[in-house]
Amino acid sequence: MTINSDITHKQITLRWIQISFLVAAVFFNLCLVTQLLSVGLAYFYNSDWWNLHIWLVRGYSGLSLILLVWVFLIPFPSRVQSLTTSIPVLLGLQFLTIHLKTSFPLAVFHPLIGFSLFSISTTLVHRVWHIVSPNHN
Repeated sequence: MTINSDITHKQITLRWIQISFLVAAVFFNLCLVTQLLSVGLAYFYNSDWWNLHIWLVRGYSGLSLILLVWVFLIPFPSRVQSLTTSIPVLLGLQFLTIHLKTSFPLAVFHPLIGFSLFSISTTLVHRVWHIVSPNHN
């Protein structure tokens, strides 16, 4: 192998790793959307949907930690790294707002944090898409 083919092979490998990260980020985002829809269904339609809401957050929270490690193992811009870092932080705050009992009801922040989480997750998908898309320079 020549030096040029080694470089090309590394670039192709890096690209596929970044595309895989994008797929995981999209999957996380879809889980989040499903979770938001399930809480709406639980509140406005049938409380049985609450079980799906709980199951989803327990399931995809681990994916946020995988994305966090992944984003620092491969070269991504600092903006993508900070967006990815904020996801498990916000999930932790979500957990605290529901489970911490204080004189001030922290649960009032739960929906706001949820929508922030959705916004950040969607922005992450958008940013990574622009990095891995064929038109990116």
